[in-house]
Amino acid sequence: MNLVWKLLRHHISIPQLTGFFFANLVGMLIVLLGFQFYRDVLPVFTSDDSFMKADFLIVSKRVNMGNTLSGRDNNFTPDDLQELENQPFVSHIGRFTSSEYRVDAAMGINGQPLIKTELFFESVPDEFVDTPRDDWGYQSGSQVVPVILPRTYLNMYNFGFAQARSLPKISDGLAGMIDLQITIHGNGRSDTYKGRVVGFSNRLNTILVPQTFMDWSNHTYAPEQRSNPSRIVVEVANPADERIMTFFEEKGYEVETDKLNAEKTTYFLRMIVTIVMVIGLVISVLSFYILMLSIFLLVQKNSEKLQNLLLIGYSPARVARPYQTLTIVLNMAVALIAWGVVALVRGYYMDIIETIFPQIDPGSLWPSAVLALILLTVVSLLNILVIRHQINRISGKR
Repeated sequence: MNLVWKLLRHHISIPQLTGFFFANLVGMLIVLLGFQFYRDVLPVFTSDDSFMKADFLIVSKRVNMGNTLSGRDNNFTPDDLQELENQPFVSHIGRFTSSEYRVDAAMGINGQPLIKTELFFESVPDEFVDTPRDDWGYQSGSQVVPVILPRTYLNMYNFGFAQARSLPKISDGLAGMIDLQITIHGNGRSDTYKGRVVGFSNRLNTILVPQTFMDWSNHTYAPEQRSNPSRIVVEVANPADERIMTFFEEKGYEVETDKLNAEKTTYFLRMIVTIVMVIGLVISVLSFYILMLSIFLLVQKNSEKLQNLLLIGYSPARVARPYQTLTIVLNMAVALIAWGVVALVRGYYMDIIETIFPQIDPGSLWPSAVLALILLTVVSLLNILVIRHQINRISGKR
């Protein structure tokens, strides 16, 4: 092969190969970076709540001036619940139960107090909370109460208290660092409990406790107080069913739309990334034609030498091997450099994303590495087949 390479390399055009190299590098870099960025950013918009499934809708009655002035509340009556449960798109409904007593709470991190405030609890039936029973259970009389906090609490701490006081930031996995002391007042009693933070919820803007604790504590601290639910959780078979929003609009019900907004954002993100990747693929295809044109010109310039080599006994495969090796080496260099640049750029933007969304899964570079390997294999095989076909034409084979 060394002799064949020495005979054929004199007519290699360095500018043409350089043009192919950089064009292919830009195209592959755009494709890999767009794909990796899409995979890294997508969980920000599509990650389901850790404690509530995507087909659970949180519904409340719309607050309006008429109800406020007339003194009517916005709670769901038994008739409202029965009518909703009879709808064909509803699989199951659950009631939010509110605490009927006064709750004071003191929150701290690793023993350092941060805030004291008055708050309230809510609960939903346990089947609507996707948490292991061992973590979410409560035994009557226990001094430890599992709680799920809104993620806004975590963000408020990370970007407010933590930065101002040089405290460590907390992710979901470090929820145990939170000290939560709960004092309940009612029915002539005042008792203190320790809140054990199980995790944080994106979809719930309330402090959630187990249904067993809510039933026991309401009976213990407010035995005479009972009220209809102001919010309900509805399990639907198909969240995209048009009948759902039609019925809710007619009844004046409101549905938390964070999930719908996230789906719209995800759609536009997918569309933009697709456009960017198509541009990258077009550039890569054009660079492939540049390389093929260079190879065709090189073969034509060396056609007499190639014919002589074939006449003295060299096989078409052996004659084509130097050109094939050249294209494979160039393609490998492009793939490695492009993937290395993606790794550097990803390190920069992931630092920003993880600062804003500390709960996000950091993912890995494997998706772009696999895609780079696929592109390298496909382009190299095409190069090999085209070069072999051109050499066969010179040798008189079809």
